[in-house]
Amino acid sequence: MAQILDPLPSEQSAKILCCYVNATSKIQVARISNIPNWYFERVVFPGQRLVFESPTVALLEIHTGMMASAILSDTIPCDRLEIKEDNYELPSSSAVDSDTINNRQIMSSVKTTNLDAAKPLSFVGLVSID
Repeated sequence: MAQILDPLPSEQSAKILCCYVNATSKIQVARISNIPNWYFERVVFPGQRLVFESPTVALLEIHTGMMASAILSDTIPCDRLEIKEDNYELPSSSAVDSDTINNRQIMSSVKTTNLDAAKPLSFVGLVSID
C-alpha cells in the first residue's frame, strides 16, 4: 500500500498494514512521530477507519480535537493495530439457500477466481467510551 504524501524511509524494511478506527464522536488526528525522516499525520473523522502502512516499531499518537486545540488522548503501538489474514476454507463455487417466506430455493454463486481477495481481514478494534 503506497503512502500518498510521504513514503516510508528506505531504512525501514519491516513494515506492517494497520487499521485504526475512530470510535468517538470527535475529530481526531492520528500521528506517528517516533520514526526519523518520516512524517505521518492524518485527520480521522468520527466512525472513520484509517488504514496505513507503518514500521513495526511505530507508535500511533491519537490527538482528540477540542474547540481550538487538541490533546494527546492515546498512544498505541502499531503492531497492536496490525491487520492479519485468517486462513479458512472458501465455500464451494455454488451454494443453495432456502427462502423461508416463499418456500423456494435460491441459487447463489461465489466467485473464486481470486482467492486472496476473497479472504476477510481481521484487525484489532478499539473502542472509546466518553
